Amino acid sequence: MLLNISQVPLNVMPMKNIALIMLSAVAIGLASPSLAADCFADYKAKQNQPLRLHYGVAQVNGACTKTQAAVELPPRLSADGWVLLNVLSVFDASGLSERKADAGKFYLRY
Repeated sequence: MLLNISQVPLNVMPMKNIALIMLSAVAIGLASPSLAADCFADYKAKQNQPLRLHYGVAQVNGACTKTQAAVELPPRLSADGWVLLNVLSVFDASGLSERKADAGKFYLRY
């Protein structure tokens, strides 16, 4: 009887279910898009013929990295004929106000 470990006592099963539910809730909470909602990037873009350049600020939805911003921004910009030149930096909401005037009409446009 002592070596028979295939049977789990009945009182342990509800604890496993509760632990699984709690773990799932934590995982869903961590995967929430609200965690990435405070990530922004400033970038430079261009249009050809005639050559036009702009500086802008955009929200980044994935990981808060320059690489992620460089993946997300080109499709948004190309819809209006812009080509991403480079991502200058990524930052949180505290950096928005200092960039608003410089970005002008391209502030959170894309």
